[in-house]
Amino acid sequence: YVPMRCWKNSLINLLNIAGTGPILGPIQGILFGPIAFITIPIGNVIGGAMHDYFSGMICLRDGGTQMPTMIRKYSNKGVFTIYNIFLCVLLLLVGAVFVYTPGDIAATQVFGFSGQATDYTTWIIYGVIFVYYLIATVFPIDAIIGRIYPVFGAILLFSAVGVFIGIFVKGYPLLNVWDSWTSQYFDYGAYFAEGHFLPVFFVTVACGILSGFHSTQTAIITRTMKSERQGRTT
Repeated sequence: YVPMRCWKNSLINLLNIAGTGPILGPIQGILFGPIAFITIPIGNVIGGAMHDYFSGMICLRDGGTQMPTMIRKYSNKGVFTIYNIFLCVLLLLVGAVFVYTPGDIAATQVFGFSGQATDYTTWIIYGVIFVYYLIATVFPIDAIIGRIYPVFGAILLFSAVGVFIGIFVKGYPLLNVWDSWTSQYFDYGAYFAEGHFLPVFFVTVACGILSGFHSTQTAIITRTMKSERQGRTT
């Protein structure tokens, strides 16, 4: 149990449950069109936020236990075994995404490398991010995550606001998913028509519809709250 300030908890939880969502989500929302305005409140607010809040509050009232411990305590051995297998696969995928996404951006846009799998610089960047990933996971939450994550969370908020303003400044059109809109760079209409709408839309724009990863993260934050009242803000 390591109590931290409520605003830190909020920004850490935002980064945990959103990841690259605040950056990719608004962009994908522009591409998918008005349908995003329907699924964001349904999937993220009614589904995701409620799911996260209750998962966190249950863990908090159970002494800040992690989800695997809770599953083992309140379910049978079979359910616990299935949950552990699913969790291992899920965390492997999440770990890969959280290494690949910033690694690809750093390699191609920050350092100007090719970003190809055959380029050794790509794997050096991936390796550095993976080492940080391990350190942040193993060390106490106030040592690494509590210091760095709030900064990243603030950057995510800033980027989301920037994309929102950019929609009006640049005059980007709002598209229907069935429209065939072709830009000089990419044919989005063909991309959606080929069946990429699922699961891309539900993972980026409205990740609360699908993601159960959130509940494993809210359990971590519950061990940094000073009271249950902080759970509402966080």
